[in-house]
Amino acid sequence: MKQVLYITYDGLTDALGQSQILPYIIGLSKKGYRFSVISCEKPEKFESGKTYIQEICDEHAIDWHPLPYRKKPPVISTIRDVQTIKKKAFALNEQKKFSLVHCRSYISALVGLELKRKKYVPFVFDMRGFWADERVDGKLWDLSNPIYKLVYKYFKSKEAAFAQYSNAIVSLTEAGKKLMLEWPTLKHLNKITVIPCSVDMDLFDRNALNGEKLQSIKNEIGSDMVIGYYGSLGTWYMLNEMLDQFKEIKKQYPKATFLMVSNDDWTKAMDQLLEKKQIEKSSIHITRAKRADMPYYIAATQVALFFIQPCFSKLSSSPTKHAEIMSMGIPLITNSGVGDLDQIIMSTHSGTIVKQFNEENYQMAAESISALLNTDPLHIRNECKKYYALDTAVKKYADIYHLIG
Repeated sequence: MKQVLYITYDGLTDALGQSQILPYIIGLSKKGYRFSVISCEKPEKFESGKTYIQEICDEHAIDWHPLPYRKKPPVISTIRDVQTIKKKAFALNEQKKFSLVHCRSYISALVGLELKRKKYVPFVFDMRGFWADERVDGKLWDLSNPIYKLVYKYFKSKEAAFAQYSNAIVSLTEAGKKLMLEWPTLKHLNKITVIPCSVDMDLFDRNALNGEKLQSIKNEIGSDMVIGYYGSLGTWYMLNEMLDQFKEIKKQYPKATFLMVSNDDWTKAMDQLLEKKQIEKSSIHITRAKRADMPYYIAATQVALFFIQPCFSKLSSSPTKHAEIMSMGIPLITNSGVGDLDQIIMSTHSGTIVKQFNEENYQMAAESISALLNTDPLHIRNECKKYYALDTAVKKYADIYHLIG
């Protein structure tokens, strides 16, 4: 039975860890791989979620090694985290002699590259996106600051090394793969596999929902025309523009409600924006939800809506929420310039693309809703299987493992 080291800088107790890390590891465990997982956990989420995650790990024989995530001071805290991960990874490798190391994104890949060079452990660079460019595009790294400029150059050089020395690369999108194939070190290599953020279609299944619970949530929202947004806000997600779109939808559907399901605390910012845009507060329904309840809130929606900043780094982005929305059979309004969204939505006829953030395009999107409401939910769900089924993603990872491990 092959031993695999999986390194993630994101925590398993994060929502992302439960939707985009554990399901893959569990699926691969069922195929005969035994995992040791190193993750960096945020203190507040770790305390509330560690028992639940440990139970899942125990059930699937996953050897979990949670490490503390340090946030401050910037840069220095990350350096310390990398040192801690590296120490743990090398110690585990002495015990288990891993067949391969699977590194989720760039911070983890720093350690994977060292294991490859010093201990000859085959290395999967699961890049998840152009991370250094995301930090710049998201205004987290200001390149006018000489420290951040130095850090950016460092990670761009490491990005080239990850690409060159990894045994396999995973890209979330075809658009991202196309860009990487222009890199000198990858032009003549065939080691990039596209695996978008996938969805557990058993969990996100309209037919699996409890009817009474769903009706209770619909009663809580109190509207027959619900426009839904799900997930965190900030950095990439364009709340200001989404409210402009909703305001235009209200002209077509005066009784529409904008449902926002997020565990972030942004009520105060929302109040200020609603006042500025002259949108009645009663038209907005804000709530929190656990992952197990997300299918119910999506099912209570007529049309989903999200806008993401269309910048260079987002060409490699595969929004998890899109897979979940499609799995529930809900049509979507979103914007162009993000990963493979344009191509997927156009080929599946499962939504409307807003090409520019202006009143004319918002109006066209609002007018398209009548057609979207006539889209067969089963058609959207079946199309979801082609792109986002978890089983397909697990098989692709297993093929990579078999090839290099």
